[in-house]
Parts: sequence; structure tokens; C-alpha cells
Amino acid sequence: MSLPPQPLSPLDGRYRPAVSALGEFLSEAGLNRARVTVEIEWLIYLTEHEFAGSARLTPAQIESLLSLATSFGQPEIDQLAALEATTRHDVKAVEYLVRDRLEQLGLTSTAELTHFAATSEDINNLSYALTIRDAVTGVWMPALRLVIEELRRQAVLYRDDPMLARTHGQPATPTTMGKELAVFVYRLERIVTQISATSYLAKFSGATGTFAAHLAADDSLDWPHVSEEFVTSLGLTWNPLTTQIESHDWQAELYAQIAHANRVLHNLCTDIWTYISLGYFTQIPVAGATGSSTMPHKINPIRFENAEANLELSSALLDSLAQTLVTSRLQRDLTDSSTQRNIGVALGHSLLALDNIRGGLDQISLNRALLAADLDDNWEILGEAIQTVVRAEITAGRSSISDPYALLKELTRGKKIGQADLIAFVEGLDIGAAAKARLVALTPATYTGLASTLVDYIATPPAGSAD
Repeated sequence: MSLPPQPLSPLDGRYRPAVSALGEFLSEAGLNRARVTVEIEWLIYLTEHEFAGSARLTPAQIESLLSLATSFGQPEIDQLAALEATTRHDVKAVEYLVRDRLEQLGLTSTAELTHFAATSEDINNLSYALTIRDAVTGVWMPALRLVIEELRRQAVLYRDDPMLARTHGQPATPTTMGKELAVFVYRLERIVTQISATSYLAKFSGATGTFAAHLAADDSLDWPHVSEEFVTSLGLTWNPLTTQIESHDWQAELYAQIAHANRVLHNLCTDIWTYISLGYFTQIPVAGATGSSTMPHKINPIRFENAEANLELSSALLDSLAQTLVTSRLQRDLTDSSTQRNIGVALGHSLLALDNIRGGLDQISLNRALLAADLDDNWEILGEAIQTVVRAEITAGRSSISDPYALLKELTRGKKIGQADLIAFVEGLDIGAAAKARLVALTPATYTGLASTLVDYIATPPAGSAD
């Protein structure tokens, strides 16, 4: 017995609640709604300029036409499916849908301005630019900013909590948990700034980007100006030099930046996972949740692990999109047609990861006692401070030690030493009394430099970050 129809992608099945907002823009229906919008806006533009003697539409007629896009829903989706079954061409089906609405309004004489002098890619590239822009700025970016704001909150909260650092996995100069989280805030905010500056390019220049049909219809108009005015009226950036397609370079740039954000987030997940493994973060139990099917004591860091997997999938898809979309054979091939239908999948996996990260960050708590114990068990890390102070004392003429690095290497390398050992060693050093006093007073927990102060660089969200 066969199963009833099932979603093939987990984004449309198991994970749909986390990513459904993207479907408003990057689904087939979202794309068709944008196509309808572009076709109608172009027709309205032509009639407003009374092209070829066409009559201006009344405000009521314009409102009724635009409602085809603003109220686009299941009836229009079904009608387009029926039209495409006959036309075997998705954009032609959209054109016929608009023509049908014109006939309903008694505007048959205006119908020939539908899709006038436009190739399918004129409609498609504008539609993709609109839907990608709205999906990124209206869905994906707000989700990223929520993660950044939670990281910022925790960075400020934990700014003064000293923590043993680990370079190459080995004990190293202490930091604070807040400063380490602040690093990720700073990295992600740079990428947000870059993505926010994206120019969503579009063209509207005919079959090979030459305005040939436009000029044949009316050689008195400045068609590049008309094209630019129309494209920019939709809130997009005009591209004057293209083939049949807009070259997609802006898409490649955008996807590279989103993939970069994914990889920074992946780094965040592996770090948080490691902190949980070390016990630096404890996970807050969720009532009723099962951590392991056989080991009831476990709370697995599954949100961060799931996020890692989805970030990897998203980045792989975004890399493929960026690579494929920048090439089109001669003036046009259809490789981009199938490729661009996967933009929603690529962003969907990233959005799902952001949802997981946010949930994971909400379920961790800093284990200050373990952080303190770990620091107290690693007094040898103060070797860096001691040899640096000795170097300064030698330079100032207050010490005759010849090789401070070797001296500290002999004391600390591969060894565990305690506070008493270190104090005794410092007391025997040939350095000034003030320097000696500073070193004797130093502990692993206080050897954090300016870590707490550095959090100030991200303590306040940048202006406009909530837009």
C-alpha cells in the first residue's frame, strides 16, 4: 500500500513551522505573485505615459488590477496551474492571467500592453529580485538579528566571568566568557552590514538586452531611461548592460555573504558545543524532553548539532547557486531557471539553523563554579605574564636575567604548578619590588587583561539594527 502524498524535503515536512515564513516569497506561488505584480506595474506604467495612444487607467481600474497581486491566493494558484498545463510556459501563464483580469474589467483594448516588449527574463529577474530582497530583509535577516541580540545579551551578562582559554585545545591565557561571545557578535554584525548594503539589480531591456523590439515599436522614446525609471520604481537597482538575463552577480555576492554568516554561526555552534562538553555551560532541562533513548541522565546539545548540519547544507547550496548563476552561455541558457528555484531551500536550511541556535542559547546557563575551579587548576598559565614582566624589567635596567622565556619554560612546560610554587618562584626573581608585588598578587582568575572592557565594543546595538 502506497503512502499518501508526502513532502520530499524536511523543510516542507518536519521543519515547516520554523521556515514557513520564507514560503511567502520563495515558493512557486510567491514567485508567481511577484510576476503578476511586475506584469501589472509595467502595464500601468505604459498607460500612465499614454504609450502608443493608450488611455490612462482610472484609480479604480488600477486598484482592481493591483488586487490581483495583493489578494493572490489559492484561486489564482489553481488558475495559473491550469493555464500552464496548456501553455507549458510559466511566464506565459502569468500573462494570460493578467489578460483575463483586464477582460473582466472591460479593458480588452489595453490587453496588448501586457508583457509589451518584454522577454520572460525581464519579468523573472525583477520577480526574483523582489522576492529574494523581501525574504532576506523580512525573514532571514530578522532571525539572524535575534540570534545576535541574544549573543549580545549574554556577552554583557558574562563579561566579568573569567574563563580559562584554550588555544590548540591546551590551557592558555584566560579570557571571559562574555568577551568570547562578543567576538561572534562583532563578526556577525560586520556581515549584517555588508548584506544590508546589497544592491538588488534588475534589467528590463528585451530579448538580448538591446531594446531592439522597444525601438522598433517607437524610436522616439529614450528606452534606457524608461527601463531605469520602471526598475527603480520597484525599489530595485537598474542594470544597463546585460544579455537576455540579468547577470546574477549580485546574487552570487549575496549568497557568498550569507554562506559566510553560516560559517561564522557554525563556528559559534562548535564553540558552544565544546563549552557544554567541558561543563562551562550547563543545559537547562526541558520538561518532558528525552535526551537519550537509553541514557536518561543525558541532555544532548542537539540544537547546536542540528544547526551545524543545516548550516553546512545551506552553505553548500549557496555556494552552488553562486557558482552556477554567474555563467550563462552566450546570450542565454536556462541553467539558472532550475537553479534559482532552490534559493528558498538554501535560505530555509539557514533559517532553520538560526531557529535552533536561538533555542539552544535560551537553554544554557554558565557554570561559574567550574570555570573558577578550572582556572585554579592551571596556575602555570601565568608563566606568560611573568616572563613578559621580566622582559620589561630587563629593558628598564632592573633585572640581570638573561633568558626569561627559557626560565619560565623550565618551570612550567608540561607541568602542573600551584599558587605556592609560583609565588616562591616570583619571590626569587631578580626584578624590582613593584613588579614582584604585581606578580605575587596575580591569579589565573584576574589575568584577563581588558577582556571585560572589550565587550563595550558590542554592548550597544548599532543604529538601525532593528530595521
